[in-house]
Amino acid sequence: MSVISRRMFMSTTAGIALAAGFAARSFADAISDAKAIVEKYASPASKWDGPTTGPKAQAGKSIVVLAADMKNGGILGVTNGILEAAKAIGWNVKVLDGAGSVSGRTGAFGQALALKPDGIVICGFDAVEQKVGLETAAGTKLPLVSWHAAPVNGPVAGTPVVANVGTDPMEVSKAAAAWAFNDAGGKPGVVIFTDSTYAIAIAKADKMKAVIGELGGTVLEYVDTPIADTSTRMPQLTTSLLQRYGTKWTHALAINDIYFDFMGPSLEAAGIPGNGAPKLVAAGDGSESAYARIRAGEHQAVTVAEPLTLQGWQLVDELNRAIAGEKWSGYISPLHVVTKANVELDGGKTNAFDPDNNYRDAYKKIWGK
Repeated sequence: MSVISRRMFMSTTAGIALAAGFAARSFADAISDAKAIVEKYASPASKWDGPTTGPKAQAGKSIVVLAADMKNGGILGVTNGILEAAKAIGWNVKVLDGAGSVSGRTGAFGQALALKPDGIVICGFDAVEQKVGLETAAGTKLPLVSWHAAPVNGPVAGTPVVANVGTDPMEVSKAAAAWAFNDAGGKPGVVIFTDSTYAIAIAKADKMKAVIGELGGTVLEYVDTPIADTSTRMPQLTTSLLQRYGTKWTHALAINDIYFDFMGPSLEAAGIPGNGAPKLVAAGDGSESAYARIRAGEHQAVTVAEPLTLQGWQLVDELNRAIAGEKWSGYISPLHVVTKANVELDGGKTNAFDPDNNYRDAYKKIWGK
């Protein structure tokens, strides 16, 4: 937005029309709206709003989890949730690690099919990436569910995936951008990090870009850099961005906490304190390392966390429904804006967003366990 158009914006009572979900309001009210979004998702998630009915446990099943990269904290958290839920329902689980590469995931998919399981969970990569494996699974009518395999929840169009599980990715992105906008007093200068390998990553980053731009903030740069290469790329990239933008860079927005796992040393080398700018804000997933950084005040200010363990339980439930010949539950899990002020809530003492809503008991009741 130019200086002239910004002045026009400030002088009109109509405010800004936000396709990102904000009403056409004044600049002051836009800040108020951003605060309301943050407060909504910063509150405890203490009420179970998921399914209460479904098929009983399909006994004695064996499933395979195809993990995109077990070094990713979100994928690790979901996988641990699957293992926990599988034990409760009485299933066996085999976890195969794609190790962060397309070829690794292709090999893992082939190995999974050779095991002839009763179901497969795709965890953390685009379903359409593995076309051959999907076609083989479809031909054998093998039940497939997924986590973060598409930009939307539920059945993935054009694939045999019957349920993609997650929070609402657009709400996650809106909450992250709203926090940065509010924290900067309506004048953020942001760099957005994403990975075009994944459709959901692009959708989330585009949403953050839209919200910041439409509110009147500044997107300094939109950086497309692979999640799998963050350990090698982020240190130098961080230094380069600091040199390029200096104090104009107030907030870093990323589609995943893993980008921030490797920024700290570069920020510290530049003499930036843990509570200094740029502040790090992640639109997912709420990894253990993110919680630890937020608690310690080490550069990361926010993660918009997903209930990773709960989502693992949901994946087992969705697969149980698929094996029983029933449709997906329709459940979209809650998100949580985690800051230093509320980091202890909803399981935060264990460095995770684990809602105190008795979801384990709810699923066990459905399964007859």
